[in-house]
Amino acid sequence: MNAQTLLKEQVALFKDFSAERLQQLVDGSRSISFEASQAIAHRGEEATHFFVVLSGTVAASVLGDGGARQTLGQLKAGDTFNEMALMTGDVVLADFIAESRCEVLLIPVSLFQSVIVAEPGAVQRISRTIAERMKTVLTDPAKAAAALGQSDDPYGLKLKGERPEKTLVINCGSSSLKYCFYDTADESRQARGQVERIGIDGTAHKHHGPKGEVKRNMPHGDFAAAFKAMVEALTAKDTGIIGSAAEVSVVVHRVVHGGEKFTEGTLITDEVLAQIEALSPLAPLHNPVNVAGIREMRRLLPDVPQVAVFDTAFHHTLQPYVFLYGLPYELYEKQRVRRYGFHGTSHQYVSLRAAQFLKRRPNELRFVSCHLGNGSSLCAVNHGRSVDTSMGFTPAEGLIMGTRCGDVDTGVLAFLERSEKLSASQSEELLNKKSGLLGLSGISSDMREVLKAADGDNPRALVALKAYCYRVRKYIGAYVASMGGLDAVIFTGGIGQGSAEVRALALQGLECMGITLDLQRNRDARGFDEVCRITTDDSKVTVLVVPTDEERMMAREALRTLARSQVGKALAAQAKQPFLVEVSAHHIHLTQEHVEALFGKGHQLTKHADLSQPGQYACKEQLAIVGPKGRIERVRVLGPTRKYTQIEIAMTEQYKLGVQPPIRESGDIAGSPGCTLEGTAGSVTVDKGVICALRHIHMTPADALGYGVRDKSVVRVRIEGDRELVFGDVLIRVDPSFALAMHIDTDEANAAHVKTGAQGFIEGIQSEG
Repeated sequence: MNAQTLLKEQVALFKDFSAERLQQLVDGSRSISFEASQAIAHRGEEATHFFVVLSGTVAASVLGDGGARQTLGQLKAGDTFNEMALMTGDVVLADFIAESRCEVLLIPVSLFQSVIVAEPGAVQRISRTIAERMKTVLTDPAKAAAALGQSDDPYGLKLKGERPEKTLVINCGSSSLKYCFYDTADESRQARGQVERIGIDGTAHKHHGPKGEVKRNMPHGDFAAAFKAMVEALTAKDTGIIGSAAEVSVVVHRVVHGGEKFTEGTLITDEVLAQIEALSPLAPLHNPVNVAGIREMRRLLPDVPQVAVFDTAFHHTLQPYVFLYGLPYELYEKQRVRRYGFHGTSHQYVSLRAAQFLKRRPNELRFVSCHLGNGSSLCAVNHGRSVDTSMGFTPAEGLIMGTRCGDVDTGVLAFLERSEKLSASQSEELLNKKSGLLGLSGISSDMREVLKAADGDNPRALVALKAYCYRVRKYIGAYVASMGGLDAVIFTGGIGQGSAEVRALALQGLECMGITLDLQRNRDARGFDEVCRITTDDSKVTVLVVPTDEERMMAREALRTLARSQVGKALAAQAKQPFLVEVSAHHIHLTQEHVEALFGKGHQLTKHADLSQPGQYACKEQLAIVGPKGRIERVRVLGPTRKYTQIEIAMTEQYKLGVQPPIRESGDIAGSPGCTLEGTAGSVTVDKGVICALRHIHMTPADALGYGVRDKSVVRVRIEGDRELVFGDVLIRVDPSFALAMHIDTDEANAAHVKTGAQGFIEGIQSEG
């Protein structure tokens, strides 16, 4: 019996598949035999395959409290597994272990999304399978607790793809090449290196891998020579890590400036490369070098996928009132003059590591991340999103840096251009290469040299040190105010990880914000090896030293970009499948306690009209929302009651109330402002709960499978109309009880001339969830 026939006759899921589709699955999959007691998939792993049992039996089980193994079910020939993990984006929920000798077909996630979910009948069967299995698990509390417990990588920091990848990360500077190699099949097989002083005397190459470290001096050649040295080091018989460059399966490039175009990792094509090059005027010291590196690697490895990861991408969540300068608006419209922010890869990585250390979810924490090095920036990270950052249109704004001035009165430049006759290029050189620690101290751009001179009572070094630390401290205070609170401060980068003195001076006087530094912990912190807490145990705010790893974060993003490209193929098949777009006006969700306080003891909400989402309805009850500045009358309550009271308003209404609500997913109200609600029988004041809802799409599991997306995926949506436009940052929310519909607020609808009943189309995926 051939493989096609086997699938069609044994697996109900495939009974309606055409011979052509079955052949696609057979050609792109692999069949593996497992002996009894051999593990097929482990709980906590990222889902990279869809499994079909061809023969034998497989047991699904988990370890419960006390280490006792709980059996969830048995799978026989014709059964499938891993559906739930592939649909939700969560990790595998159980251990799948062969009970007898068995054969299992491993279908890559790319084929699952592009072939299987394109069949409506298959989607319906998979949805029923998921629902039935979850119902079985949830009927047993012990099994449910074990199956739904924490995974071994909830922060997504491990490098995993749907297949093993040998990833080469490239970071080109103006006169340096840094590189790092990762093998996702064996994370111990890593190598990294750096070629410094390219094109000038003293060119040197340092390579470190599992077989030791090698240092070599080189002629001062160009970047082509540096790339050649990198390949030779990676493939050297005595110290290399791969047999040939052909083993590399994906190359990742750091690109400093992505403008407003690139908000996630992107597969590099000729068109993408041209767009990156067109952004060079925004980063003239960086993007041209990044482009040169991309061209060289595409020449060396023309058949290997290459991915660009952008320093600016993490900051694409900044709001207009944060990223706009007080300049004529036309300069933003025509020239895109605005704050972009940089060091995004580092800020995102250390935020995840800090959340991991604190054993908290990233989307419930408020961080100030301090990336301090030769280039320095701070970032306010609120519930996993960048909400402000100190670098701006270029990396020269914000903190005092090695040779960059940071914040400066623009009038100073006009004055110097008149008095010193400085040209634009001379001004750029002054701001970027002659200022900062170097300009203030007159000694060095290296903080270590400045600290040494300050210890010797050099007055200019002392001033430079104090100015540097004061600027950090000032920005920390500003970001605490902008977020309305703080859970942790993170120090990273060469100075942030390496200088206890800088950390202590930057935090001096911040006890008023709940920061109590432990001086001994600060001195002992080994910030280049591990995450270290440097505050006292009773400090209200935690301060951490977190070693950054931008290369790992870039490799992680590259793997996700490859996965997104496969999802894109599934989306292409659904390009003509629209969904309903609904405009959601301001509304209020109440607890039963607050219902009774506002409308009278024992009062129950009265249904006015059903909403599109099953079980949800608009109520006859209405309330007034009262803020520090003003009030909004007749705001409708939605039912049924909830665990927490939540008030959802449009962005423009914040000014009427006098509050600044965050943009959040419904239910995420921590740290949000409060208000007073007035009803017919009384009033209630809540200390939190006012938000602007993140735009989102409700989907059933079947819908999600059909569109090739997962719960918590973030997508771009095109909405048709007389002002057709594409909305980014649209959250996917998956639940069996949902009805397919996208919700946007009244501000967004008015801006796009969209009314309830419009049609939306998913155009692309930004992240997988």
